[in-house]
Amino acid sequence: MSPLIQNTIRFVKEKLHGAEAGHDWFHIERVWKLSKKIGETEHCDWEVVELSALLHDIADPKFHHGDEDLALKISCDFLASENVSTEIIEQVLFIIKNISFKNRGEVSSDLPTELKIVQDADRLDAIGAIGIARTFNFGGFKNNLIYHPEIPPKLNITKEEYKKNQGTTINHFYEKLLLLKDLMNTQKGRELAEERHDFMLKFLEEFYKEWNVE
Repeated sequence: MSPLIQNTIRFVKEKLHGAEAGHDWFHIERVWKLSKKIGETEHCDWEVVELSALLHDIADPKFHHGDEDLALKISCDFLASENVSTEIIEQVLFIIKNISFKNRGEVSSDLPTELKIVQDADRLDAIGAIGIARTFNFGGFKNNLIYHPEIPPKLNITKEEYKKNQGTTINHFYEKLLLLKDLMNTQKGRELAEERHDFMLKFLEEFYKEWNVE
Protein backbone atom coordinates (compact mmCIF):
# COMPACT_ATOMS: atom_id res chain seq x y z
CA MET A 1 0.00 0.00 0.00
CA SER A 2 1.40 3.40 -0.99
CA PRO A 3 2.04 6.16 1.58
CA LEU A 4 -0.65 8.26 -0.16
CA ILE A 5 -3.32 5.60 0.34
CA GLN A 6 -2.20 5.08 3.94
CA ASN A 7 -2.45 8.81 4.62
CA THR A 8 -5.86 8.96 2.93
CA ILE A 9 -7.18 6.12 5.10
CA ARG A 10 -5.91 7.89 8.22
CA PHE A 11 -7.51 11.17 7.10
CA VAL A 12 -10.88 9.59 6.31
CA LYS A 13 -11.01 7.70 9.61
CA GLU A 14 -10.40 10.95 11.48
CA LYS A 15 -12.97 12.94 9.47
CA LEU A 16 -15.69 10.31 9.80
CA HIS A 17 -15.19 9.57 13.50
CA GLY A 18 -18.68 9.50 15.05
CA ALA A 19 -20.48 9.51 11.67
CA GLU A 20 -23.89 7.87 11.17
CA ALA A 21 -23.24 4.12 11.06
CA GLY A 22 -24.35 3.65 7.45
CA HIS A 23 -21.91 6.28 6.19
CA ASP A 24 -18.95 5.77 8.51
CA TRP A 25 -15.42 4.45 7.97
CA PHE A 26 -16.67 0.87 7.64
CA HIS A 27 -18.90 1.86 4.71
CA ILE A 28 -15.88 3.51 3.10
CA GLU A 29 -13.73 0.46 3.73
CA ARG A 30 -16.28 -1.87 2.12
CA VAL A 31 -16.62 0.38 -0.95
CA TRP A 32 -12.83 0.58 -1.21
CA LYS A 33 -12.49 -3.22 -1.09
CA LEU A 34 -15.34 -3.71 -3.56
CA SER A 35 -13.76 -1.16 -5.89
CA LYS A 36 -10.52 -3.13 -5.87
CA LYS A 37 -12.42 -6.37 -6.50
CA ILE A 38 -14.27 -4.87 -9.48
CA GLY A 39 -11.16 -3.02 -10.68
CA GLU A 40 -9.32 -6.31 -11.10
CA THR A 41 -11.62 -7.04 -14.06
CA GLU A 42 -11.26 -3.61 -15.70
CA HIS A 43 -8.45 -1.54 -17.22
CA CYS A 44 -8.24 1.44 -14.88
CA ASP A 45 -6.05 3.94 -13.03
CA TRP A 46 -5.71 2.28 -9.62
CA GLU A 47 -4.73 5.46 -7.80
CA VAL A 48 -7.84 7.28 -9.03
CA VAL A 49 -10.05 4.32 -8.10
CA GLU A 50 -8.67 3.97 -4.59
CA LEU A 51 -8.62 7.68 -3.78
CA SER A 52 -12.15 8.14 -5.09
CA ALA A 53 -13.48 5.17 -3.14
CA LEU A 54 -11.85 6.41 0.06
CA LEU A 55 -13.02 10.02 -0.32
CA HIS A 56 -16.43 9.58 -1.97
CA ASP A 57 -18.44 10.11 1.24
CA ILE A 58 -16.08 12.41 3.12
CA ALA A 59 -18.95 14.92 3.51
CA ASP A 60 -22.24 13.39 2.36
CA PRO A 61 -24.58 16.31 1.53
CA LYS A 62 -27.51 14.85 3.48
CA PHE A 63 -25.52 15.29 6.69
CA HIS A 64 -24.33 18.80 5.74
CA HIS A 65 -27.55 20.69 4.95
CA GLY A 66 -27.50 19.56 1.31
CA ASP A 67 -24.11 21.15 0.59
CA GLU A 68 -22.80 19.28 -2.48
CA ASP A 69 -19.57 21.30 -2.67
CA LEU A 70 -18.16 20.58 0.78
CA ALA A 71 -16.87 17.09 -0.09
CA LEU A 72 -15.18 18.49 -3.17
CA LYS A 73 -13.44 21.22 -1.17
CA ILE A 74 -12.31 18.87 1.61
CA SER A 75 -11.02 16.31 -0.88
CA CYS A 76 -9.29 18.89 -3.05
CA ASP A 77 -7.54 20.49 -0.06
CA PHE A 78 -6.41 17.12 1.27
CA LEU A 79 -5.11 15.82 -2.06
CA ALA A 80 -3.30 19.10 -2.73
CA SER A 81 -1.65 18.84 0.69
CA GLU A 82 -0.41 15.40 -0.36
CA ASN A 83 1.08 16.87 -3.56
CA VAL A 84 -1.23 14.84 -5.81
CA SER A 85 -1.15 16.00 -9.42
CA THR A 86 -3.83 18.35 -10.71
CA GLU A 87 -4.89 15.75 -13.27
CA ILE A 88 -5.52 13.08 -10.62
CA ILE A 89 -7.32 15.57 -8.34
CA GLU A 90 -9.66 16.56 -11.16
CA GLN A 91 -10.51 12.93 -11.89
CA VAL A 92 -11.19 12.15 -8.24
CA LEU A 93 -13.39 15.23 -7.80
CA PHE A 94 -15.36 14.32 -10.93
CA ILE A 95 -16.13 10.90 -9.45
CA ILE A 96 -17.12 12.31 -6.06
CA LYS A 97 -19.42 14.83 -7.75
CA ASN A 98 -21.13 12.31 -10.01
CA ILE A 99 -21.24 9.06 -8.04
CA SER A 100 -24.58 9.63 -6.31
CA PHE A 101 -27.81 7.87 -7.29
CA LYS A 102 -29.69 11.17 -7.12
CA ASN A 103 -27.33 12.72 -9.69
CA ARG A 104 -27.74 9.94 -12.27
CA GLY A 105 -29.86 12.11 -14.59
CA GLU A 106 -27.15 14.77 -14.79
CA VAL A 107 -24.29 12.59 -16.00
CA SER A 108 -23.37 11.53 -19.54
CA SER A 109 -23.65 7.82 -20.32
CA ASP A 110 -20.01 7.90 -21.45
CA LEU A 111 -18.49 7.56 -17.97
CA PRO A 112 -14.81 7.12 -17.10
CA THR A 113 -14.03 3.53 -16.17
CA GLU A 114 -12.88 4.64 -12.72
CA LEU A 115 -16.28 6.22 -12.01
CA LYS A 116 -18.06 3.09 -13.21
CA ILE A 117 -16.03 0.98 -10.81
CA VAL A 118 -16.45 3.12 -7.70
CA GLN A 119 -20.13 3.80 -8.45
CA ASP A 120 -20.82 0.07 -8.75
CA ALA A 121 -18.99 -0.56 -5.47
CA ASP A 122 -20.97 2.15 -3.69
CA ARG A 123 -24.25 0.81 -5.08
CA LEU A 124 -23.37 -2.74 -4.07
CA ASP A 125 -22.96 -1.57 -0.48
CA ALA A 126 -26.51 -0.17 -0.67
CA ILE A 127 -28.10 -3.55 -1.44
CA GLY A 128 -28.15 -7.05 0.01
CA ALA A 129 -27.89 -7.74 3.74
CA ILE A 130 -25.59 -4.77 4.32
CA GLY A 131 -27.90 -2.54 2.30
CA ILE A 132 -30.91 -3.61 4.37
CA ALA A 133 -29.02 -2.92 7.60
CA ARG A 134 -27.88 0.49 6.39
CA THR A 135 -31.36 1.43 5.18
CA PHE A 136 -33.03 0.68 8.49
CA ASN A 137 -30.20 2.34 10.41
CA PHE A 138 -30.67 5.55 8.41
CA GLY A 139 -34.45 5.31 8.69
CA GLY A 140 -34.08 5.14 12.47
CA PHE A 141 -31.59 8.00 12.41
CA LYS A 142 -34.23 10.11 10.58
CA ASN A 143 -37.09 8.70 12.71
CA ASN A 144 -38.90 7.59 9.55
CA LEU A 145 -41.74 5.09 9.68
CA ILE A 146 -40.69 1.51 8.96
CA TYR A 147 -43.75 0.95 6.78
CA HIS A 148 -47.24 2.35 6.22
CA PRO A 149 -49.65 0.43 3.97
CA GLU A 150 -51.35 3.66 2.88
CA ILE A 151 -48.17 5.51 1.87
CA PRO A 152 -47.06 4.31 -1.59
CA PRO A 153 -43.48 4.63 -2.89
CA LYS A 154 -42.67 7.76 -4.91
CA LEU A 155 -41.38 6.53 -8.24
CA ASN A 156 -39.69 8.58 -10.99
CA ILE A 157 -39.16 11.56 -8.71
CA THR A 158 -36.81 14.44 -9.45
CA LYS A 159 -33.48 15.02 -7.72
CA GLU A 160 -34.98 17.74 -5.50
CA GLU A 161 -37.96 15.55 -4.59
CA TYR A 162 -35.60 12.69 -3.76
CA LYS A 163 -33.52 14.90 -1.46
CA LYS A 164 -36.62 16.06 0.44
CA ASN A 165 -38.39 12.71 0.52
CA GLN A 166 -39.41 11.64 4.04
CA GLY A 167 -41.06 8.36 3.06
CA THR A 168 -40.99 5.03 4.86
CA THR A 169 -37.96 2.77 5.01
CA ILE A 170 -39.72 0.00 3.10
CA ASN A 171 -40.63 2.47 0.34
CA HIS A 172 -36.93 3.24 -0.05
CA PHE A 173 -36.46 -0.26 -1.43
CA TYR A 174 -38.74 0.59 -4.37
CA GLU A 175 -37.53 4.18 -4.75
CA LYS A 176 -33.85 3.21 -4.93
CA LEU A 177 -32.49 -0.13 -3.74
CA LEU A 178 -34.36 -2.45 -6.10
CA LEU A 179 -33.40 -0.22 -9.04
CA LEU A 180 -29.65 -0.51 -8.49
CA LYS A 181 -29.11 -3.99 -9.96
CA ASP A 182 -30.06 -2.74 -13.42
CA LEU A 183 -27.92 0.39 -13.05
CA MET A 184 -24.62 -1.44 -12.61
CA ASN A 185 -21.92 -0.34 -15.05
CA THR A 186 -19.53 -3.29 -15.06
CA GLN A 187 -19.93 -7.01 -15.68
CA LYS A 188 -18.47 -7.78 -12.24
CA GLY A 189 -20.82 -5.29 -10.64
CA ARG A 190 -23.79 -6.94 -12.32
CA GLU A 191 -22.67 -10.37 -11.18
CA LEU A 192 -22.22 -9.28 -7.57
CA ALA A 193 -25.56 -7.43 -7.58
CA GLU A 194 -27.65 -10.46 -8.57
CA GLU A 195 -27.39 -12.33 -5.27
CA ARG A 196 -27.79 -9.19 -3.18
CA HIS A 197 -30.88 -8.16 -5.15
CA ASP A 198 -32.47 -11.58 -4.69
CA PHE A 199 -31.79 -11.41 -0.95
CA MET A 200 -33.70 -8.12 -0.71
CA LEU A 201 -36.68 -9.63 -2.55
CA LYS A 202 -36.75 -12.54 -0.10
CA PHE A 203 -36.52 -10.11 2.82
CA LEU A 204 -39.47 -8.08 1.53
CA GLU A 205 -41.54 -11.22 1.01
CA GLU A 206 -40.91 -12.26 4.61
CA PHE A 207 -41.50 -8.71 5.88
CA TYR A 208 -44.98 -8.49 4.33
CA LYS A 209 -45.84 -11.99 5.57
CA GLU A 210 -44.98 -11.01 9.13
CA TRP A 211 -46.56 -7.55 8.87
CA ASN A 212 -49.86 -9.09 7.72
CA VAL A 213 -49.58 -11.88 10.32
CA GLU A 214 -49.93 -14.57 7.69
